[in-house]
Amino acid sequence: MEHLEHLEHLDRELVDELAMVARETVRDELREQTRAKRRTAALYAASGAAALYAGAALVLALGLALASAMPGWAAALVAAVALGAVAYALRGAARPPAPGPTTGDA
Repeated sequence: MEHLEHLEHLDRELVDELAMVARETVRDELREQTRAKRRTAALYAASGAAALYAGAALVLALGLALASAMPGWAAALVAAVALGAVAYALRGAARPPAPGPTTGDA
């Protein structure tokens, strides 16, 4: 009997050690995956910032081109209205389609 109790104690220790190794392995794997995702997210953020500044420069060029034909305030207003229209169109494209009326077969 005493011999079996000793084996049960060893089994518990082995199970605890295996669980600890499994937790550490999963934790290390998740850290590695998170590190890769964090780098990808930072690159997307940087590209988004660069695109934002490129768009601002494009709007500035549009405003300057319009300013040669009209007063500066009017050129800025036209550029702002154009940006507003683009933003409105993009927001509409991002919305999911509204569910239509459903007909019941009952």
